[in-house]
Amino acid sequence: MFSSLRIINKPVCFAAEAAINGYAKRAMSVSALAGFEGKNFISIDKLSNEELRGLLDLSKKYRDTYGKKSTVDPTTAPKPLTGKSVSMIFQKRSTRTRVSTETGMNLLGGQSLFLGPSDIQLGVNESMRDTALVLSRFNSIVLARVFSHNDVLQLAEHATVPVINALSDMHHPLQTLADLMALEDHFGDLKGKTLAWVGDGNNVLHDLMLGSAKLGMNVRIATPKGYEADAGVLETTRKLGAESGTEDVFTTNDASEAVKGSDVVVTDTWVSMGQESEYEKKMKEFDGYQVNSSLMKKANPGAVFLHCLPRHPEEVSDEVFYSEQSLVFPEAENRMWTVMAVMAAQLGKI
Repeated sequence: MFSSLRIINKPVCFAAEAAINGYAKRAMSVSALAGFEGKNFISIDKLSNEELRGLLDLSKKYRDTYGKKSTVDPTTAPKPLTGKSVSMIFQKRSTRTRVSTETGMNLLGGQSLFLGPSDIQLGVNESMRDTALVLSRFNSIVLARVFSHNDVLQLAEHATVPVINALSDMHHPLQTLADLMALEDHFGDLKGKTLAWVGDGNNVLHDLMLGSAKLGMNVRIATPKGYEADAGVLETTRKLGAESGTEDVFTTNDASEAVKGSDVVVTDTWVSMGQESEYEKKMKEFDGYQVNSSLMKKANPGAVFLHCLPRHPEEVSDEVFYSEQSLVFPEAENRMWTVMAVMAAQLGKI
């Protein structure tokens, strides 16, 4: 009788042991963020592999603590950023960036201040240097969503508090954290998986291929001629991939070729904010780049789809976007957990 009871309980014990080991590994990786206090968050390649791992695991910890499935009472949940604040400079509007940052900062006990184009004319009526120095006097963090990457670099150079790049024309590191978190939730370990990008070689791609290479993923890229990824970022990705033991980055102008053998298919908007006049031109040049069922069938069985939103029907068909293959809504939710992790780590409140 006692022997059979032990046998029955073995799966439960193994599951509990696995959960404990998982939490222990997460705690260990998060501890690597101890040296991240005071650092800027500008692009994924500026993170060490340990910092990237720590930010992803801290994001998962916050989801477990503050998420809708959490059993923690919101009124008694930890508020590590009480008394802290973030100023959010928005040259470009965004649903996910604003809502995720404001809500996430509130959950952690801090405050956020939205500064839109009508509130602050970055680098126009006041120099970038003066803006950075003034906001540093008021706020604990400066987050900026801007057109030019040089604006973020100038803010980071002159601010005396940590700066977060919430998007520039060259990089979008917060989006990559959310993407990688969604992929790890779905697949587990990503090493050896293959990610295919179909579309414009833009800021979203830049950080995603950097982060994918750091985690050991193979990268395949299809862009129309004239829309290739930045050569410098591509070279950095190749170096990171070599360190992680991945295949060389594959580039092509044929969407079908890029998707072959992939486990993840990703696209983004073809016409970014400020490029509206190029709409008709891009529709012609991106013909054949829509992610649809036919294209997804060329990927590996069980392949998933990502899009950072907002999306347009010419970029991805409804059949794919709303399918079980699509991770776009968990991906969007992760924008909050990841920005929370970045802010807490920058302020040494992990």
